[in-house]
Amino acid sequence: MPAPDPTPEAAPRTAPRPRVAVTDAVTPADIAVISRGLDGFNAETSGADDSEQLTVLVREPVEGRVIGGLTGHTSRGMLFVDLFFLPPELRRGGLGSEVLRQAEDEARARGCRTAVLYTLSFQAPGFYRKQGWTFMGEVPCDPPGTSRVFLSKELVGTCGGSGERGVGEVEA
Repeated sequence: MPAPDPTPEAAPRTAPRPRVAVTDAVTPADIAVISRGLDGFNAETSGADDSEQLTVLVREPVEGRVIGGLTGHTSRGMLFVDLFFLPPELRRGGLGSEVLRQAEDEARARGCRTAVLYTLSFQAPGFYRKQGWTFMGEVPCDPPGTSRVFLSKELVGTCGGSGERGVGEVEA
């Protein structure tokens, strides 16, 4: 009869713990992993997979290069405005209202009922209020005296523009 093995049974191996690191050097591929993962979880959990980018570009009239515009996305019946910029010389002439109207119209065409955004207190909360957006709240931030202002707008029953589907270009 063979002698018993004197070595104790090996403990089950576990996978090494993932490393966690704070960085400001992120790649678009890194962001895509996080975005796809969250989108997949949300779609699996809710049964809806309707997130779609929405961009309205403002182009320079001669060369056609982008000089401003709005970026955001639609999802679950909501328009989320992420970024909105116009060069100073193009402000206060109605162009910003047109860009925002086109984004809202496209969101309506996609079935959105509500829109949300935040801006800084020194940026454009008054502009958004003039466009029918409602103050939801604000959070103080730096520098002192500055705040993030959160706004929303009901899109149902508030038609603007032609009602045609599709984001058109804005002539500068």
